[in-house]
Amino acid sequence: MTVRETLDFSAQCQGVGRRPKILKEVNTRESVAGIIPDADIDLYMKVVAVEASERSLQTDYILKIMGLEICADTMVGDAMRRGISGGQKKRLTTAEMIVGPAKAYFMDEISNGLDSSTTFHIINCFQQLTNISEYTMVISLLQPTPEVFDLFDDLILMAEGKIIYHGPRNEALNFFEECGFICPERKAAADFLQEILSWKDQQQYWLGPHESYRYISHHELSSMFKENHRGRKLDEQSVPPISELGKEALALNKYSLRKLEMFKACGAREALLMKSNMFVYVFKTGQLAIIALVTMSIFLRTRMTISFTHANYYIGALFFSIFMIMLNGIPEMSMQIGRLPSFYKQKSYYFCSSWAYAIPASVLKVPVSILDSLV
Repeated sequence: MTVRETLDFSAQCQGVGRRPKILKEVNTRESVAGIIPDADIDLYMKVVAVEASERSLQTDYILKIMGLEICADTMVGDAMRRGISGGQKKRLTTAEMIVGPAKAYFMDEISNGLDSSTTFHIINCFQQLTNISEYTMVISLLQPTPEVFDLFDDLILMAEGKIIYHGPRNEALNFFEECGFICPERKAAADFLQEILSWKDQQQYWLGPHESYRYISHHELSSMFKENHRGRKLDEQSVPPISELGKEALALNKYSLRKLEMFKACGAREALLMKSNMFVYVFKTGQLAIIALVTMSIFLRTRMTISFTHANYYIGALFFSIFMIMLNGIPEMSMQIGRLPSFYKQKSYYFCSSWAYAIPASVLKVPVSILDSLV
């Protein structure tokens, strides 16, 4: 599948969430207030709220912000087929998630394999999504650049399973200065926060005399944060009970789509895969037809008497036919095995269930199997 087709399938499986309800509420309030909406914004909200759409405007939007427009019609590729690059595959994996209607995202080291410019572009897009669409994103990065670090609103600093700091990013240095550590002027804040937790590098940031320094462990730093006014303020911020939030806060369904819509989406995806691999099926059928002609020349005497003498000829012809049909199905088996990693990933993300994937994959192969048997 191409990059665009992959994102279309992801958007179709994740559904539209609460977008139709939001659109209805917005239209009601605009009608009451007498507001005429902007034509482009109104069109975008209506398009992204359409359920079970095979082509989504949201896909084009995500392709643009993730920098995947140049490879939108390129095959993703695998170990046997050249496709998009490794960095583009990482961006595609991220795009598969944000193309849906989810409001909370948890991302682990998404910058691995990406250059600093691409990482900054992606995190900048995430910041805009967070501020404009009120998303919640928790992202862990490995050695972020100062430009990327400045894009975050809040910071969670952890070490050995303990929270050392959790609060606004611009107050992190003030907290450690209160603990006795100061960040040099030409030192990146992200590097300072990483090195201050190391017993080898902690001493160089000590604010007092070297004689008075002693190593402050992670446990002590965590306790100091809890006793700090920032930690106490964090404890006071509690989530309201579920009874006050109502049913909107609960996920009542395991999958976003209904069973019929899920079956249609997986069936359309399987038909698309068969269409893209049509050369394989045509080649297999042609190969089987040539072998059938050769076999006809070998077993010319088809009107032999039924006896033990001629039984070996019938058994040989049947065995050869069954063996060739089985041998002709090996390419199909290899293609199905190659798709299993993608299926397991999509199943873990609750895109579709096992039956919705298996039934279309089996049913759509029946005509091909019947044609092979007739040949």
